[in-house]
Amino acid sequence: MRRLRVSDNHRHLAYEDGTPFFYLGDTAWELFHRLDLAEAGRYLEDRARKGFTVIQAVVLAELGGTSTPNANGDLPLVDRDPDRPNEAYFAHVDAAVTQAASLGLTVGMLPTWGTLWTTSAQRTPLLTAANAGTYGRFLGRRYSEAPVIWILGGDQNVNTPAERATMDALAHGLREGDGGTHLITFHPRGPGQSSIALHGAAWLDFNMIQSSHGARDHDNGLFVADDLALAPPKPTLDGEPRYESIPVGFYNSGTWDALRFDDYDARQAAYWALLAGACGHTYGNNSIWQMWRPGLAPAIGACTPWYQALDHPGAFQMGHLRRLFESRPWQRLTPDSGLVVDGPREGGAKIRAARAVDESFAFVYTPRGEPFTVRMGAIQSAGGATRVRATWYDPRYGIATVIHTGDNSGFQTFVPPSSGRGSDWVLVLDDADAGYPVPG
Repeated sequence: MRRLRVSDNHRHLAYEDGTPFFYLGDTAWELFHRLDLAEAGRYLEDRARKGFTVIQAVVLAELGGTSTPNANGDLPLVDRDPDRPNEAYFAHVDAAVTQAASLGLTVGMLPTWGTLWTTSAQRTPLLTAANAGTYGRFLGRRYSEAPVIWILGGDQNVNTPAERATMDALAHGLREGDGGTHLITFHPRGPGQSSIALHGAAWLDFNMIQSSHGARDHDNGLFVADDLALAPPKPTLDGEPRYESIPVGFYNSGTWDALRFDDYDARQAAYWALLAGACGHTYGNNSIWQMWRPGLAPAIGACTPWYQALDHPGAFQMGHLRRLFESRPWQRLTPDSGLVVDGPREGGAKIRAARAVDESFAFVYTPRGEPFTVRMGAIQSAGGATRVRATWYDPRYGIATVIHTGDNSGFQTFVPPSSGRGSDWVLVLDDADAGYPVPG
């Protein structure tokens, strides 16, 4: 197993040898609970093929996870006792984790959904400070050699000393069980940030955001920038942005018949977050997180079987995004608001840009295809490069078109090939002599 760690600059994740790890997640919360092994294999093979690197799934799941058996008829706990895990259930989890590993996928494993440890539900939590450590040690030992990232939380925030004690106990139990070999983060309730309550926790290796599903054009880059301004520095990413096909603002409106987020909304969130400095990004689909199929009660208006939703366009486009970033040493990127000197700076058309610290390349994202002006001298090389190559990258289809190679002097206005909602574009600026390939 190639182990993951936080990079030396505390801004991204990396393997032990320093090779950067691009966290491209998919929310499959009910993977262990609702799919049999053949179905899990179908799902995991699809996500590996599309370019995902992390699968976020919950052991004690949200939708009846401790009272409704899994696809094999097994419950995770005997008599709902965290000290008595059911071997048959965990053998199924083992098999799914092994399948993921064989495909090069890392499992972002949530030990439990948040409703089982929060004290806000006016009932006795299943997990408390008294038993969470034992449960954590069990999981840590069992998956000590598996490619896993621990994700605590599960759509809840730490609001009380008792809840903090439970999370501390769980984290310390995981550390004892796996010997500290896996990273730990925390999935908060949205819109929210793990950093608000837990940034100083010694066990929190990197932060996680849930920018959530409240509105179109909600700038999740603001969350990222806020996290990256904190001390000590820690990487951060949006672990639950707006899901493709989920009703817009459902928790404000209370209706499942509202307008739904589409692939453009998913792309906009991804590029905004990454160009604000995130160490990766998570995609989600309303049918896939719950592994909905006909015959199951749908949550939040799910209406497409999960196995059909696998091919919703946003999932393909996340693969294009990863290939674009990995075509360059993306870990060198840092947000650069001064690169763009004229263009939309707020609202849904807000432009975000990032430039490599060695000044050899930059990405500029225009969500609505609005024109913008760039300071061309921002692209340099150690040898004093004087030529810049400009390329339009279409994030819908992963196609690149070189449009210009010229001097890195003065200011240049770029007009994207199309404009309007859904016509987002990425301008790639390269030192023309650096040898970077045309992306795509």
